[in-house]
Order: sequence, then structure tokens, then C-alpha cells
Amino acid sequence: MSRTERSTRARHEALPQPLREAVDEFANHLSRVDNRSAHTVRAYVTDLVSLLDHASRMGCTRPDDLDISVLRSWLARLRTLGAARASLARRAASARTFTAWAHRTGRMSSDVGQALVSPRGRRELPAVLRADQATALVQAPGQDLSPVATRDRAVLELLYATGIRVSELCGLDRDDVDAARRVVRVLGKGGKERSVPYGIPAQRALDDWLRIGRPALAGPRSGDALLLGTRGGRIQATVVRRLVHHHARAAGLPRTSPHGLRHSAATHLLEGGADLREVQEILGHSSLSSTQIYTHVSMERLRAAYQRAHPRA
Repeated sequence: MSRTERSTRARHEALPQPLREAVDEFANHLSRVDNRSAHTVRAYVTDLVSLLDHASRMGCTRPDDLDISVLRSWLARLRTLGAARASLARRAASARTFTAWAHRTGRMSSDVGQALVSPRGRRELPAVLRADQATALVQAPGQDLSPVATRDRAVLELLYATGIRVSELCGLDRDDVDAARRVVRVLGKGGKERSVPYGIPAQRALDDWLRIGRPALAGPRSGDALLLGTRGGRIQATVVRRLVHHHARAAGLPRTSPHGLRHSAATHLLEGGADLREVQEILGHSSLSSTQIYTHVSMERLRAAYQRAHPRA
């Protein structure tokens, strides 16, 4: 357990019982009703415990004691402690989600979070590989037909070909792959299912993996998982991150991650002429605004090329 998790647990246990129960019920709602991931639930709980710890120090003992002044003083305190604008924006969003739920379920007489305004977080442009660098990365395992090499090649090709999240990749089963149509069925955030196409290089890598690599690593723990670790169980996200870092370093490329390959895939799709809404569907973004950041990446590249090449730049 990390230091943050230990601190959150200690502050949670010190809350007045009505506030403590509200945290537990809210976490249960996020997990069971909203189908949020364990990571997302932990993030919400951490923010909420921080808010309610601050509220209890101001004399609040139950959710309905919260008002807008409590929420604002909590954010102000975080700001004085050095929280970044993006962090404040995220925590304010957590508070609004909680107060909306508490009001909807009768725990608060009004949704005071609606009036909470927070600084807009500055969205950093994601680091992306050039197309030639992405190609070098997916080719880094070479033509070695050992089980691990065929697995790594399939992982890298799929990540770049589809732009799926690392959690989505790890969750794939063999029957999620439609080789005839070269489409993979992905279960995304909130349990939303989508179909994502992939190309011939990824299909070749998958063929090698399923024909040579997977049978060699498969064991009693494999089930129907598409991608396996060296001990035969479903591959874990930490393993995928490690192999991406390893092959990027071996190829002499900038440090990257599975999410970096997702950014790269999205940017290259847009630069190649794909429609923004098509990229949104491929990535599984619920909001178009999440996809629009990649247009900024493409524009930055275009501006840099212009500055380099135009005599009147």
C-alpha cells in the first residue's frame, strides 16, 4: 500500500460515521452502478476523503452540512499547499460528482457543487512519436520467433494499429479478434463495447503469436486470454509498459509508453486525413473534446514544419 493510500485510509477512519458511510456508499455506486475502474474509484475516494476531512475540521458531521463555502475553502487550501491547476480542476470535478450523487440519493437537500467553479486545467499536448519512429518501435522485436518475441511484436503492433488503451489490450480474449475482417472487439470505459480495425502487419504478428508463441506459453491459468505473460496467465499492464519501454530504448527512441503509442496512433490517423469523429470512435472517447487535443498536436507539427521550411516564416 502506498503512502497516499495509507493516509487516505487513516483519514477515512477518522471521519464522523455519516461522512464515512457516505464515502463507502459513493465508492460502491461508482464501482457497481457506474462500472468505473478500480483506479478511477480510488482517485475519487482519495479526493472525497480529502474534502470530507477538511469539512469535518470545519464542523461538518454529515453530507448535508456541506455548503459552497466549505468546497471553496477546501480548494483554496489545496492551492496554498501547491496543488497545480489541473489537480484542482480534477478535485473540483470529484466534488461535483459526489454532491450530485448525494443530492440525487437524498443525502443532501441541494446540489451545492453546481456552484463550484475551479481553474481550468491546462491540457498538456501529448508526446507522440513520428511515423518512422513508431514503425521502428513496432519492428524492434525483429523476426525472432521465440514465444516472448512473437508476443511482444503482437502487443506493439496492436497498440499502434488500434490505439486501444493498455487495460483494453490486456482484457482481450481470443474470440475478440475477427481475423477475417481484421477487427478487434474492445470493452472500454464504462463497459462500452466498440469494434476497432487493424492492418495487415498487426494480423501477421497476431498469426505468429497464435500459431507459435501462445501455445508455448499457455497453461492452466491462460483461459481464453489473447495475450499471456511468461507464466501463462493473462498479460498484465505493468508487463506491457515494461516491454514498450524496453523496445523503445533498444531502438534508440525517446522514452514512450502504451499511452504514448495511443497518442501517436491518433495523431497519425488525423495527419493521414481521418475525420475527427472517426478517430473519436476508434479511441472510444465519450466526448469529442477529448479527441480534439490531437488536432492541436497535428497543428503544432505543421507549424514547426512551416517554421523550418518557409523562407518568410
